[in-house]
Amino acid sequence: MNLEELRKLDASGLQKELDSLLKAHMGLRMQKATQQLSNTAQLGQVRRDIARVRTLIQQKTTQE
Repeated sequence: MNLEELRKLDASGLQKELDSLLKAHMGLRMQKATQQLSNTAQLGQVRRDIARVRTLIQQKTTQE
C-alpha cells in the first residue's frame, strides 16, 4: 500500500495492516535464515512499511 491509501484507513485498519506486515517480515526473516530468500531487499522494504504504518498510528492517536 502506498502512503495515500494508508492515510485513508482508520486505526483498526492500520492495526490490521501492521499485523500483516509483521507476519510478512517474520516469514522473510525465516526465508533468509534458511537461505531461500532470493531478493533480500524485500526485508528492508517491509521494515520501512512497518515504520510508516506505526508512524501513522502514532499520528492518529495524538490527533484525537
